[in-house]
Amino acid sequence: MSQSVVASYCTSFLKAEMLHIYRQVTGLTEFETYVLAKTRQNSERYPFAEVEIIPKPHKNFLRRFYLKHIRREPPIVYRGEFQTMCAILKRRPVDLMHIYFGHTGVHLLPFIESWDRPCVVSFHGADVMLRAHQPEYADRMCRMLSLLPLVMVRSESLRDRVVGLGADPDKIRINRTGIPLDHYPFVERQVPQDGGWHFVQACRLIPKKGLVTALHAFAKFHRTHPASRFTIAGEGPMLRELRSLVTMLGLEKPVSFAGFLDQDALNALYRSGHAFVHPSELTADQNQEGIPNSMLEAMSTGLPVLSTLHGGIPEAVENGKTGILVAERDEEGLHAAMENLASDPERWKQMGRAASDAMLENFEQRAQIRKLESYYREAIAAGIPRAASGTAPGPVQYFHTHQP
Repeated sequence: MSQSVVASYCTSFLKAEMLHIYRQVTGLTEFETYVLAKTRQNSERYPFAEVEIIPKPHKNFLRRFYLKHIRREPPIVYRGEFQTMCAILKRRPVDLMHIYFGHTGVHLLPFIESWDRPCVVSFHGADVMLRAHQPEYADRMCRMLSLLPLVMVRSESLRDRVVGLGADPDKIRINRTGIPLDHYPFVERQVPQDGGWHFVQACRLIPKKGLVTALHAFAKFHRTHPASRFTIAGEGPMLRELRSLVTMLGLEKPVSFAGFLDQDALNALYRSGHAFVHPSELTADQNQEGIPNSMLEAMSTGLPVLSTLHGGIPEAVENGKTGILVAERDEEGLHAAMENLASDPERWKQMGRAASDAMLENFEQRAQIRKLESYYREAIAAGIPRAASGTAPGPVQYFHTHQP
């Protein structure tokens, strides 16, 4: 019997920070798969042969004007993406499409309404935000959610947010990030005799990662532990602001910005560290974490976590056992957590061992891939759900009449 086929839609395959998606797509064993994408990035870092790039259609201004202004079709149709997707799926039929990110699902709503196969959409964090400048976005999101047999989220906290967007709670499945634990083995660390505690953080340099709070807390710690240091790995729009803050705090020597690191270099950074810092915070536009991948990797190597009661983090970090969690934006609390670990080396060691054990129990990659594949089978068996009104969710004929 031939395997079922799932297509993964990812607008760009694949941004540097999307390693977790690469692990999912390439980790499937019970499904044949290929990727649909508008653009290809970082192909050397993320090699994968089965990528179908959705070609840009030939420009036909009269047809575009007709579809946009006369027929009032959505962008996916008048820009031609709908038609080219249909052509690819006709040539390479699939049983299911996995659409990565909620906002991408909203963009693909006309396709979801019209396709005669089921889709699932996975939410990862920032994609639960609504768009104030697009009044119709919330309604389109709700409509999209109603047309899916299953909705996947990376954490329980995101489940609550997605229910608030209109999802049926019974349709939601937790799709946790899987970590290849053999790549991040446990490291037996020694207490630094000279007080040279090494804190590490790896993330996009963006506001929700709590980097400003982390630097202020470390500045307080460094006053009493002058041999300590703090390494921040990652790239992002806050780099200049953070460098200025480091200068203002007088931390040019103990704080270093490592830039984007590949997996070997990142693993080496974890191995050199004593604790992983990640004080995430909810931003004004409601941007929220799922569970940071770098946090899970660091924990696998035996780093205890100093973080916040934010998003899905408490689902991965057991406060007092595998790390210490404080309130968002609480630099005093984060500083106290740093001091707590440094003053109790035995507790620090116990937390590191417990952190690694927790990753094996809850985030091992092969186990998470098996769960993902069970969700795919469930969605295929469920098929296209009926809309709340009891009618079919979309005119299937639309899919056929708009093929090129």
